[in-house]
Amino acid sequence: MGSSSSSYAPKTIYLDVDGKVQKVIFSRHCSPCDIRELLCSSSNIPRNTAIMLVDPEGTLVSIDPTMPTNSPRYVIHTPSNLYKVMPLCTGQLGEKEDMFQNALSQVADQFSRAFRINELKTEVTNRLAMLEKRVELEGLKVVEIENCKKDLKKLRDEMATRTGGRVSCTCKYNFDDGKKLCPRRDVPSYPKYTLSQETIEALKKPTFDVWHWEHNEVSHIQMLSCLEYMYHDLGLVKEFNMNPITLKRWLLGIQENYRNNPFHNFRHCFCVSQMMYGMIHLCSLQEKLTLTDMGILMTAAVCHDLDHPGYNNTYQINARTELAVRYNDISPLENHHCAVAFQIISLPECNIFANVELEVFKQIRQAIITLILATDMARHGEILDSFKQKVDNFDFTNEEHVRCLKMVLIKCCDISNEVRPTEVAEPWVDCLLEEYFLQSDREKAEGLPVAPFMDRDKVTKPTAQIGFIKFVLIPMFETVMKLFPQVEEVMVQPLRDSRDHYEELKQIDDAMTEVTGKPSNPGLLCPRSCTSNLHTPIPHLP
Repeated sequence: MGSSSSSYAPKTIYLDVDGKVQKVIFSRHCSPCDIRELLCSSSNIPRNTAIMLVDPEGTLVSIDPTMPTNSPRYVIHTPSNLYKVMPLCTGQLGEKEDMFQNALSQVADQFSRAFRINELKTEVTNRLAMLEKRVELEGLKVVEIENCKKDLKKLRDEMATRTGGRVSCTCKYNFDDGKKLCPRRDVPSYPKYTLSQETIEALKKPTFDVWHWEHNEVSHIQMLSCLEYMYHDLGLVKEFNMNPITLKRWLLGIQENYRNNPFHNFRHCFCVSQMMYGMIHLCSLQEKLTLTDMGILMTAAVCHDLDHPGYNNTYQINARTELAVRYNDISPLENHHCAVAFQIISLPECNIFANVELEVFKQIRQAIITLILATDMARHGEILDSFKQKVDNFDFTNEEHVRCLKMVLIKCCDISNEVRPTEVAEPWVDCLLEEYFLQSDREKAEGLPVAPFMDRDKVTKPTAQIGFIKFVLIPMFETVMKLFPQVEEVMVQPLRDSRDHYEELKQIDDAMTEVTGKPSNPGLLCPRSCTSNLHTPIPHLP
């Protein structure tokens, strides 16, 4: 017990500090570092100073808990046997400190080079500044957009009041769900059969020229009359027990809800529907499909681009428009066309299927939606590959085979302009490019990605058409040709001729570029307005 107690007893030493005795007590378990700090404090020396401890004879004493104790003894007031704390000379450590500092500097320099610390700091600082500025600008943009939405809503309400309640749905901003697309209640003043026999025969052929109506003030009435005739001629009015007046009102409601775009307008709707009517006759589909199928094909063709805003799905998604948000970036335009189509049909005065049984109507509605959604070119490869798998062993009694055929047929009709004679097809190219250029100009203004085939500074008419004809149109129509061989002469061969025509134009362009440094690119835009007379008012009945 005695030895154990003595091992924990503190140790005492005495120092000579400026001629005075300084008593220092520390535990035997203190570390040498702690003892050094205690000695520095006792001797009025700054902490962390390198020190040494010497006895009166100048002998170094180890600074640790085992150092020998001493005692204060005085001889004529002169301290003896006292330890003295002395700072080490800086010269003794200077060389080592310099070496250490040099080593640290080299290590820091190597780290700086390896990790580019300064550059990263500068880059992070710059990016933070850019983000702060962007957040500020985005905040201002949100305020501007909200103000613009309010102004547009006010303007749209005023327009709806003036036009009798028709909704002109914008794709960039909100639109009201409560309003319906209401056509005028009056019936257009065109008789049931005012078409010449020549026009009736021409309607059945892909060579039909819709442009000869361009300067006619009643061009829309003529197109409406032709569409009405098609429904009667195919037996659809009788099959679905349609009221002829309802059919007129429905067609007028359709026409009023196509916008005045350069390409996606009511004239395009008519051309697609006329091509569908022509393919029904060319391929003798009345003998292979049901009348319900005929009605689905024709109605989908008529409705397939309703209320098209003139800006494609890519723009809708990149600009995060109301339509893209509403339909989760999945075929926003095609979904919108379907919604508008059935909004019109939901009106009692426009419901051409009012006398159809509910279950049958559900099937018709689903089939029409399927066909309109199939016109999204993003699904082109998927749909064509599915048809190719079925065409060699096609079965007209197989519902899935027939559904796939109908999807391919509406796709063919939707992009069939190059099947028509050059003088009919080429103006459509001009109109399409005009619409593309309007979109690319807007995309540039809004800082959105621009597709090269839409950029007025990059695209030419030949380059725009050659690839589309070679890799989209010809393969699709040649696949249909396997099922309907008569398609080759009437539709596939004109496509091959059109491809050759544009390849010759490209050779001319290339030659002109070599000579002048500028492409000739003649007639890039249609000499006649693509939108002229597209919305000529239809006179009211007295």
